[in-house]
Amino acid sequence: MHVPDGFINAPVSAVAGVVAAGAVAVGLRGARRELDERTAPLAGLVAAFIFAVQMLNFPVAAGTSGHLLGGALAAILVGPYTGLLCIAVVLLMQGILFADGGLTALGVNITVMGVVTTVVAYALFRGLTRVLPRTRRSTTVAAFVAALVSVPAAAVAFTLIYAIGGTTDVPIGKVLTAMVGVHVLIGIGEAAITALTVGAVIAVRPDLVHGARGLAAPLKLRVDGELVDAPASSPAPAAARSTRGVWAAGLAAAVVLAGVVSFYASASPDGLEKVAADKGIDEKVQEHDAAGSPLADYGIEDISNARVSGGLAGVIGVGVTVAVGSGVFWAVRRRRAPEATGSRTTESV
Repeated sequence: MHVPDGFINAPVSAVAGVVAAGAVAVGLRGARRELDERTAPLAGLVAAFIFAVQMLNFPVAAGTSGHLLGGALAAILVGPYTGLLCIAVVLLMQGILFADGGLTALGVNITVMGVVTTVVAYALFRGLTRVLPRTRRSTTVAAFVAALVSVPAAAVAFTLIYAIGGTTDVPIGKVLTAMVGVHVLIGIGEAAITALTVGAVIAVRPDLVHGARGLAAPLKLRVDGELVDAPASSPAPAAARSTRGVWAAGLAAAVVLAGVVSFYASASPDGLEKVAADKGIDEKVQEHDAAGSPLADYGIEDISNARVSGGLAGVIGVGVTVAVGSGVFWAVRRRRAPEATGSRTTESV
């Protein structure tokens, strides 16, 4: 759902940019409370993983494909504020390096794909986890539903923005129907990817999933034919458990997905591209300012082999995204310590 330049007029794009900048500022402030020594490096990994999975367009209808938006996944794994920053980092890297998503439309994309998806998904996820049993299965189900709803919500948000600042005269009702219809189908794929990923991490390290904190499935023992809770043991302090294994496995998965699996992704236009072509939204689309980038369109200039070109571009994208994301989140984490120390000093006085 990357909005290119030319879909939305300049004034509305500017307003969306201000909204996005404000949301990022709020995200930076909120992320200081969410990040700690273990989760700061993992947040950069989440951004890189979302970048990789977004390269995997999957077919959803005849001549139409979809890809992960990632807002729900990021919010559940590392928290809504940090999750928003993850999506912003991904969109920035895609726009600057790969000419994916217009630079003047960056504010629109962050608002639609970042703000809307993380807010809607995390609010729904939290609501569901409060009423469902506190189990791993229920948490995974809540992640599935939250991700499913977040995608058509983003489609509605885009339609509203287009209704205000669209550059072509298209009946909004038809745009809304088409956008929501195709993105409900895309949402099913989003939900499956999100649930599988969240479920996999919970199975290995539930302590690293922001949305599953406090989740502890008691060990069951069979006594006289009945299942009873085993005596509680004293777990190792969370800080003492290394995250290196999870980080290495996640990075390896991202590299394989972007460098190898992406070659087999659907070549059909995604939901927004298809609707734009069918309804005439793309009549005034503009060439991307970074169209001459050596990595434009997820390929490396001067490498004729499509498999090698796309694979190397994907690996480079994963590397740059994890480096930039990790740098941002470490910087946010480092700013937390002085503020926390200052607060304790003030309280002691």
